Amino acid sequence: MSINVTPFEDYNIRRMYDEDKDIWYFSVTDIIQALTQQKDFQAARNYWKVLKNRLKKEGSEVVTNCNRLKLRAEDGKMRLTDVATAETLLRLIQSVPSPKAEPMKLWLAKVGYERMQEMADPARSVDRAREYWKAHGKSDKWIQRVMARRGKKQRRRKHDFPFIGLMQCGVCGCAVTA
Repeated sequence: MSINVTPFEDYNIRRMYDEDKDIWYFSVTDIIQALTQQKDFQAARNYWKVLKNRLKKEGSEVVTNCNRLKLRAEDGKMRLTDVATAETLLRLIQSVPSPKAEPMKLWLAKVGYERMQEMADPARSVDRAREYWKAHGKSDKWIQRVMARRGKKQRRRKHDFPFIGLMQCGVCGCAVTA
């Protein structure tokens, strides 16, 4: 699973992509923080706690469909966080009275559309990663080194055969190098 942060207006939404299931999981607390326009993360966490209890009492499946995964917190530590798929979040958004509900729905649709584009053209995800790292102050040299290292790991993991010179992959037909 790969973890990253994606912006929604002035808020950062943590998300995790499960490659096996081909699903994005988004931090529920981050979504609530953006919907309620809270600058204080703790206030958003409390709002979610109260809302979660209310939804449980009502018998809503939204809370049942939320999972807990480890995401990087503001203090840099990996902490268990309530996460949900885009489908579950769309149902959750309906439970929060907010002027940001409609923009949030449009944002989720955009994230899904971008993922479909990246599946059709994987170079888009590479370009997006470069832009993200540049925005966070990483040098071109650092980006190149990381992408080369990850590319080698990905090829070995995905194709699972030894690399000798330039070969054609038997799995997907791509050209691979040692």
